[in-house]
Amino acid sequence: MTNNLPLTVKRSIELLGLMAIVAVMVIGRDIIMPMLMAFFISIMLLPVYRFLKRKKIPESLAIILSILLVALFVALIIWFFSNQIGILVKDFPQIKANVTQHINSLSDWISRITHYDDKQQKAFIQAKSDDLMNMGTSLAGGAAVTLSGIFVFIGLLPIYIYLMLFYKDILLRFIFMWFKTDDHPKVKEAIYETESIIKSYLIGLLIQITYMTILLGGILMLIGIKHALLIGVIFAILNLIPYVGALIGNVIGVLLTLTSSQELWPVITVLGVIAFVQFLDNNILMPRIVGSKVKINALFAILGVFIGGSIAGVSGMFLALPIVAVLKIIFDRTESFKQWGVLLGDERPAKSPMTFPNFRKKKLVATKTGIEKG
Repeated sequence: MTNNLPLTVKRSIELLGLMAIVAVMVIGRDIIMPMLMAFFISIMLLPVYRFLKRKKIPESLAIILSILLVALFVALIIWFFSNQIGILVKDFPQIKANVTQHINSLSDWISRITHYDDKQQKAFIQAKSDDLMNMGTSLAGGAAVTLSGIFVFIGLLPIYIYLMLFYKDILLRFIFMWFKTDDHPKVKEAIYETESIIKSYLIGLLIQITYMTILLGGILMLIGIKHALLIGVIFAILNLIPYVGALIGNVIGVLLTLTSSQELWPVITVLGVIAFVQFLDNNILMPRIVGSKVKINALFAILGVFIGGSIAGVSGMFLALPIVAVLKIIFDRTESFKQWGVLLGDERPAKSPMTFPNFRKKKLVATKTGIEKG
């Protein structure tokens, strides 16, 4: 039926469909995001679940033990951060003194290069501080709502994970029934590849967090930078957000270093070590763990992160890349949406489609390496 429609109508239907999906994500993000997170965690837990099943452990108990493994991992992260925050609180008097010295040095520098004296700068800082306090008061109620939303999110995750693993065969049957019988081999292939990519990607990220924490935190500790391990863990976790997270991690690393030292050389050292570790991660380590599996071009990786962030905040930014990777798998195996798979991928045609008509068709073409995800 749709094959007889004009091309403009077909493309309009595709765009309207994409807009409808985004609209549903925005409206139902409080329901959809926990389910998506649970789906990805469930895929990652499948090897553990299958291992326990092979050991003749009952299905329900195997699922519960798999979920407890995730809960233990999360508990260790929470314990680590609470311990590090405790250290920061103990160092608060020294941090306050360091911040005061840095502010005074900055004030002297501003006085030398501008016409603003100390009194004008203090008045400006006081005015901005009052604005921030007023903003904080107005956002207090919203923060309480956000905190309750986080607890609901975390509370729903284990329930969704259990039910998805328990009813996975029903979900798979539903997917197969959605398509014609002739298309079932392609559907099966897409399901296997989706599972493989999600597992490789998420397990690769866990490996990345581990080695970046050890590398960055260990090097900074050897150099003598205070709060080295905290800087390493924060940067490793934020680096999971493609492109954007690394920038935020650099800023937080600099701020933590400034508050723990009265000199500037530790800041330069931290930035240099972060740049070195990130170079190793982007060009040597991560491409061998994840880069060969997820073929998403840098443009749509960044767009995905910003769109995910605008739809669902931090959780949307973390999930953006695996969602785009799954969409690419589906698009690549659907004749009517194959062009969208090409758009998301980084397999650039070996020659310009403007010059060579062969590269304008929906079929395999000779490609050259694109920009790998860093």
